[in-house]
Amino acid sequence: MMTTEETPEQETASAAEPRPSLLRRLLRSRTARAVTASAVAGALLGAGVVAWRTDTLPLPKADACWDSLDESTLSALFGDRRIEAEEQELRRDPQTASRSYGQCRVTSFDDRGTGRRQAVLRVHYLDGLYGEDSRRWPEEFLSARMVGLGEGLPGMVSPNRAWLAVPQQCTGRPKDGDASLVVDVALGEHDFDSEGPHDREDREALARTVVAAANGVIRDLGCTGTYRAPRELPPLPQRTSVRPGDFCGVDGLKLPAAHRKNLAWVREGGGDGAAARVCESGFGSLGPHVRMMTLVDPGITEIFGKETLDGVRFHADGNSGYGSAGLMRAVYGANCQTGRVIFLMEQTRSYENAPRIVADLMPGYVAAEAERIGCGRVTIELPRV
Repeated sequence: MMTTEETPEQETASAAEPRPSLLRRLLRSRTARAVTASAVAGALLGAGVVAWRTDTLPLPKADACWDSLDESTLSALFGDRRIEAEEQELRRDPQTASRSYGQCRVTSFDDRGTGRRQAVLRVHYLDGLYGEDSRRWPEEFLSARMVGLGEGLPGMVSPNRAWLAVPQQCTGRPKDGDASLVVDVALGEHDFDSEGPHDREDREALARTVVAAANGVIRDLGCTGTYRAPRELPPLPQRTSVRPGDFCGVDGLKLPAAHRKNLAWVREGGGDGAAARVCESGFGSLGPHVRMMTLVDPGITEIFGKETLDGVRFHADGNSGYGSAGLMRAVYGANCQTGRVIFLMEQTRSYENAPRIVADLMPGYVAAEAERIGCGRVTIELPRV
């Protein structure tokens, strides 16, 4: 949550302090104790080039990633290892197609210099105009391993992924089609399935990291106020056996018999107070075969706006929303009292009878979830595809 003393606000151009050049920022930065000559040379290249700087952070560790990650935060994430950080200067008004403000990579090395662990931090607007973030980003940052950060923080975290939205007071009131400006952190490769002995510690370290990085971005963009790191996170989502009568914990959602031998376990993430409720289901040690999501955060639901208009369109009785469906994926956007809500279901892995899973479950899922979150009665019928 934001500290009560102050709230991020967007400064006017006349009131904003003149922005220092990248070279001046390199020289004043606490991480610039070991800036390489090549990084400084890169900073002096022609206009339009986004320069990277590389800092080797000796112990005690200096602050990295826009002066936001201090020694204790880095130690929680990487332990007592040698650290190298590479960062791009944040841009106030990105003009690129990716709408990226910048990135930072922090790599740790063991004593032999071979074992590596890397965190990649990105500051970027989620794409609500072209829908390019409606596939890959949710797979990693809205998985069933994630839980809400809680305490009023608009973000989520798992043992290897975390994201947090920058407050609207800092970015400005969104227009139609605008999605959130987020800071996300990826720790190593995304792993849908494995449950490691350090998951709890890694998740707490990632939560602390994404909050610290977001505070650095808020400060760098000329806003005031800070987020406070969560004191306690919800329990780690675990796999449980399928209950056919209330599949994925959705009261009254029945799993047809044709799918039961291929969907033996479920994992439920997100939940009340989080940006999304997510459930994944699969068989054995394999990854998820099916994913269902209910998204209520307006900064996130916008990334699916274009998809509700693409493909084979369908409407619903009892609600003025609309959606689209394909053989393996269906998305429906409902207009609820709390605002726009997105219901999504997709088949992520093929199995016997799999082509019917979306058509078999999506109508019941939407009806039950719409009732649960107060959208009223919603009845959809998917077209034959």
